[in-house]
Amino acid sequence: MEKMDHTIPEDQVGDRIDKVVASLNEEWSRTQVQEWIKEGNVVVNGKKVKTNYKCSLNDQLEINIPEPEELDVVPEEMDLDIYYEDRDVLVVNKPKGMVVHPAPGHLTGTLVNGLMAHCKDLSGINGVLRPGIVHRIDKDTSGLLMVAKNDMAHEGLVNQLVNKTVTRKYKALVHGIIPHDFGTIDAPLGRDPKERQSMTVVDNGKHAVTHFHVLERFKDFTFIECQLETGRTHQIRVHMKYIGYPLAGDPKYGPKKTLDIGGQALHAGILGFTHPRTNEYLEFSAPLPEYMEQLLDSLRNNR
Repeated sequence: MEKMDHTIPEDQVGDRIDKVVASLNEEWSRTQVQEWIKEGNVVVNGKKVKTNYKCSLNDQLEINIPEPEELDVVPEEMDLDIYYEDRDVLVVNKPKGMVVHPAPGHLTGTLVNGLMAHCKDLSGINGVLRPGIVHRIDKDTSGLLMVAKNDMAHEGLVNQLVNKTVTRKYKALVHGIIPHDFGTIDAPLGRDPKERQSMTVVDNGKHAVTHFHVLERFKDFTFIECQLETGRTHQIRVHMKYIGYPLAGDPKYGPKKTLDIGGQALHAGILGFTHPRTNEYLEFSAPLPEYMEQLLDSLRNNR
C-alpha cells in the first residue's frame, strides 16, 4: 500500500478533509476519497475522522492509498467499425455513446471489451482495464482511435503523441456565430477546484493548444474543424467554452439550454500517425455520424 503525507497550509484551513485529499491528485475522485476516509485509510494527527472534518492549520494527514482492484476484462463480441489493422496497430471508428475502456462500476459494453474479443493481442502497458489504449475520446464523442497490439507499437505511438506529431482533427458544432475564420486557443487546463469531475482553464494547468477554423455558419451556431496540438482531457469542450462558443449538446460544459442530442456534437474525423514498425505515415478519415449530418441539414433549412 502506497503512503502519502500532507500538512495543512493556511489556504486549506476550514476546508473539508475529502476536498483537501481529492485536490492532491487529479486521478482521485471525491467519492473515492470519501471511501478511503470511511475505511480509515486517511487519518489526521494519527486519528480517524469523518468525511466532513474541517481541517486546521498544520494538521498532519496520513493517506494510505489502497492498491487498485485487479479486474478481469470480459471479451464481448461486437460489430466494430475497423478502418485499419495489421500485427501492430488497429484503427477503429468509435460510435457516440460508447465508453472507451472499463472502469469500476462500468465493466461491460466498452470498446476495450469489443477489442478483446476481436483480437487477443493488445499491448499491456496500461494494465488490465485499458489494454492497447493509447489515447481516448469521450463517451459521447464519436470517431477514430488508434490501438496498439503490442508494447513496441504502444511506446512508438505514445512517443508521437508526446512529440505532437499525430494528426487529430475534429468536427464540432458550437453555440454562437464565430466572426473570424481561424483561431488558436492557448490556455492551460486542469481540474476545476470547485467541481472535481470537470476541467477548466487554470493558471497552473497543463499546456493545451487547440487550433480551429470555421466551416459553416448558421443562425445561432457555427460548424468548425479543430486540430489538437495537445490532447488534454475534454480539451476542445473546455477551450471552446472558454472563448464563449461552447459545444452544442454538451451536458457538462454547454449552456443550460442546448440541443437535445444526447451529448456534445463532436466527431474525431481525421487521424494520422507514423507506423511504429514501417515508419510509413498513415492517415484515416471517418465521415460524420448520421445524427450530425441530419443536424447540419436541419440548421441549413432553418437559415
